[in-house]
Amino acid sequence: MPLLEVENLHTYYGNIHALKGISLNVEQGEIVSLIGSNGAGKTTALRSICGLNKIQKGRVSFNGKDIQNIPPHKVTQLGVTMVPEGRGVFARLTVQENLEMGAYTRHGKAEILADMEQQFVLFPRLKDRRRQLAGTLSGGEQQMLAMARALMARPRLLLMDEPSMGLAPILVDEVFELILTINKENMTILLVEQNALKALSVASRGYVIQSGEIVLQDTSQNLLQNEMMQKVYLGAK
Repeated sequence: MPLLEVENLHTYYGNIHALKGISLNVEQGEIVSLIGSNGAGKTTALRSICGLNKIQKGRVSFNGKDIQNIPPHKVTQLGVTMVPEGRGVFARLTVQENLEMGAYTRHGKAEILADMEQQFVLFPRLKDRRRQLAGTLSGGEQQMLAMARALMARPRLLLMDEPSMGLAPILVDEVFELILTINKENMTILLVEQNALKALSVASRGYVIQSGEIVLQDTSQNLLQNEMMQKVYLGAK
């Protein structure tokens, strides 16, 4: 049984039919990529899965439990956490306070503090800046903080929305290395990304979404060889 299973999902923004019956699944321990251009429905898919967008039709199952249209904080408590597009850190709070916010659904101060120290091991730059306001961090550091904050909830499934957006190439490489490191700790990841080459380099499988519909799905290796993928998303001529 997949850890995450999405079946025939339909989501609207007013009269706009944003998701038109998409289906996908993610197995425990996998990295799966959802690839598409701007406006294709990638972010809407993640927001629908974690309860931020209302689902008009379809089913979302996490660890065997239907979670469609339950409140977002309940989805987080069940083990699904999202790293939002644009990082979304609390700019006027310190790094440490942002991490504490990531654990808002949890109890047990000692465990929370221990997990925070684990994040400082994984993201050592954040340790040096723990008293610094998040809004003064660089873009790469803010992305790391957004990832660390999400991990503070102790999720089983991490939804990542455009982690490479706005970052210099060297920082993109660093962020994707961190994604692989997190995955090796048995973290399951659904990764939304416009940079198809980077996404497929870390994922085992991928889905391609266009105009709210899944138009292609395959292993990452096969998608890299796919003619349509090469022309539309990988820059081949």
